[in-house]
Amino acid sequence: MRIAVGPLSGLLVADFSRVLAGPYATMLLADLGADVVKVEGPQGDETRTWMPPVRGDVSTYYLGVNRGKRSIALDLRDEADAAVARELATRADVVIENFKPGGLAKYGLDYDAVSKANPGSVYASISGFGSGVGAHVPGYDLMVQAISGLMSLTGDPDGPPYRAGISVFDVMAGNHAVIGILAALRHRDATGEGQHVEVNLLSSALTGLVNHSSAYAAGGVVPYRMGNAHPSVFPYEPLPTADADLIVAAANDGQFRRLCEVLDLPDVPDDPRFARNADRTKNREELRPILVERLKTRTAVAWFDALTKVGVPCGPINTIDGGFAMAERFGLDPIVEVGDGDRAVPTTRHPIRFSATPAAYRLPPPELDEHGAELRAWLEAESA
Repeated sequence: MRIAVGPLSGLLVADFSRVLAGPYATMLLADLGADVVKVEGPQGDETRTWMPPVRGDVSTYYLGVNRGKRSIALDLRDEADAAVARELATRADVVIENFKPGGLAKYGLDYDAVSKANPGSVYASISGFGSGVGAHVPGYDLMVQAISGLMSLTGDPDGPPYRAGISVFDVMAGNHAVIGILAALRHRDATGEGQHVEVNLLSSALTGLVNHSSAYAAGGVVPYRMGNAHPSVFPYEPLPTADADLIVAAANDGQFRRLCEVLDLPDVPDDPRFARNADRTKNREELRPILVERLKTRTAVAWFDALTKVGVPCGPINTIDGGFAMAERFGLDPIVEVGDGDRAVPTTRHPIRFSATPAAYRLPPPELDEHGAELRAWLEAESA
């Protein structure tokens, strides 16, 4: 077994997940030093075939969430392969899976079986709708965007609902799985007890809808889509400039006053229609043209530079290349390279920075069963 560095160094993660939520979670764990073994079926993770786009002949979707792992291909329907998988789960500190709830029981890889053989293991399950009444419902991000209400909040007021541009709840559930795993490992360190951590996309979605969820749960209000406007804050939306729209997010009275100073509108903050956020939100249709008239005198980038100097949140609406360029401008070094030679792959930097134990990028996304021989040999030696 190879020794890694990082805050999670020494942890072995048996990754029985596929597609996005689980693989994203285990990639984050791998970045932080965990030894992640990606268990794939004989055909591999579905995302290997989700193309275009590609790098060479490999799906960039797969490349984006699978660095830092070793791959072993196992056909769980074959008893010999299932035995290898069970041995891996017995040795692992963390087991993570996103099969349909109960789907691993027939292979002896469900929580009850694994915890019996490995009482200290943290077993994380990711599903669409939980392990109870909703267990039979397939869990795909687009479904959850629809069912949760997110799509009803996205799009123009008079237009159709839209999905978010990414699988936002898969990513959110992956992050929640990491939080749950780390909390359970803390508990294990204190007590020696493992436990079952369950995450489902719908619950991640409902907590992730934050103020909209609270509007319904606490206020009895069903929010509806407002295009790019905010229901409780103004200005907090794109506004036109001389060449392009600029996001302006002056969310408090001080920011609004500084916005007006830069726009040379000194009297506007003291106008009783616009003095407080509640006033500005109520009278947004009167305030918007006043701001736009001034914003149209300069370009979006010129206003960005001027407004950010005085602490007014704003930004141009970029394409993704522009987003990476902005991160470079701010010294965030958003792209790192993992692997060497022909296997080197540019990838997005881990989002968390540590002063003492930084993330490391040790292995490129693995080829299918790339490490199968070494892992089988290791597991057989350990079980002998």
